[in-house]
Amino acid sequence: MNAAAPLILRAADRVAAPWKNGGGVTREVAVHPPGAGLDDFDWRVSMASVDPGGPFSSFPGVDRILAVLEGRLALRVDGSAPIALRPDSPPYAFAGDIPAQADLPYGPVADLNVMTRRGRIGATVERLIVNAPTEVAVASTAIILTLTGGVTLTHRRRRHVLCAGDAALFHQASEPARLDPRQPSTLFLIGLISL
Repeated sequence: MNAAAPLILRAADRVAAPWKNGGGVTREVAVHPPGAGLDDFDWRVSMASVDPGGPFSSFPGVDRILAVLEGRLALRVDGSAPIALRPDSPPYAFAGDIPAQADLPYGPVADLNVMTRRGRIGATVERLIVNAPTEVAVASTAIILTLTGGVTLTHRRRRHVLCAGDAALFHQASEPARLDPRQPSTLFLIGLISL
């Protein structure tokens, strides 16, 4: 892959697959190494539909960051008091190998999952509300995922129009990306760092 050019990952190309524990449906946004399965990835970014609630799949040696995209979720981690997560909540980090359960008091939920192999890869997840042209720094490996259609991404003078759910994967980018939203738009900036 050309280090200077982002790889555009279209939402329309994603295939629904069952969760590892069979309790829901996930759509993979990107994974590394390419083609890796659920047991041998270094990092994985996916979007899931949760209905009904229940236990999360166990991922030994993996750290997770969860952000709610639609709906409301009460997350219980290792028997703790429930943590209320909504679309405006900060992304929540927890270990993938301790028991976790999602309760859905208000119906189905859509969420974003970023999973990284502990000790090998670290991750940051930032929710951005963009309502004017904005420059975003993308260093090392990064993904920009938009929840809103009509966002034009410009990087190294190349323009890409992103539809709702589309993502751009950057590898060793050295220049910022410019985002031009047609309307107020919600995006996620995901950074993936080798440790």
